[in-house]
Amino acid sequence: MKSSLLHTAIAGGLLLSAQAVLAAPPADWSALPATDITLFYPGVSPVEWITKGTEHGGARALRKGEACADCHSEEAGDMGQKMASGQKLEPSPIAGKAPFINAKVQAAHDGQNLYLRFSWQQPAASGAAKMDAKNPVKLAYMLEAGSQVELAEQGGCWASCHGDARSMPGAADSKTKYVKNGSLANGVYYDLNQWRSGENKTYDGHIAEARVMEGGSALKGASGSQNGGTWSVVFTRAFAGGQGDVKLEPGKVYNFGFAIHDDHANGRYHHVSLGYQLGIDAEAGITAKRL
Repeated sequence: MKSSLLHTAIAGGLLLSAQAVLAAPPADWSALPATDITLFYPGVSPVEWITKGTEHGGARALRKGEACADCHSEEAGDMGQKMASGQKLEPSPIAGKAPFINAKVQAAHDGQNLYLRFSWQQPAASGAAKMDAKNPVKLAYMLEAGSQVELAEQGGCWASCHGDARSMPGAADSKTKYVKNGSLANGVYYDLNQWRSGENKTYDGHIAEARVMEGGSALKGASGSQNGGTWSVVFTRAFAGGQGDVKLEPGKVYNFGFAIHDDHANGRYHHVSLGYQLGIDAEAGITAKRL
């Protein structure tokens, strides 16, 4: 009897040890491929603007199903320069605001957890007042299950950015990001994970009828550091979770976008990516292969 219990305890311990190993990010990220993505300062360019043909020349292409990245991925830095300088779509330019950030994204998985690594060179500070005094940097990414949110496939996070959301000109402070016809019950939502540098905290939420920064259970943790001017942030996210968590499966592709709040920025004053796709053992702009 004692021998049986001992064997059971040993087996249980080995199982827990194996699970702990599985839940660890890659030890050597340099061995994994990286996707170069330029995040740019978007100014005041909500979804209402990008879909209005009289103001945005790409609105017609969007209606045909073409992705923003198809036209703009090579000129994202130039677009950021125009908006950060106030030349276009920015009524209140911030002197010295970085127009763009060049980032690298890497992904991997172990069959149970997704690992995402973001790295970039810290831009020069603008010298402007700190909007978020607690956090020099925040990084958030969003996942969407596959065209449930209108424009998610073409525009990444843009479907959640509206002209009446807080920090937009004339908008109410009480209005958060949201998506058209957003509904958790009907699967019309973005899965949202965020890491905050100064507070060293993570948030696992979603965006449907409104942005909610909690409720999910898939995010297992995130860590970030700055070394010689280079930031590196790693997320560990379980394939399955709870409320507002998109379930991940090998062989499938998900809509993906991310944003960096640099220089103590808040609200819309971030740098954003265009829309990309994340594949789990599936070819995409960013592919997470099994370790």
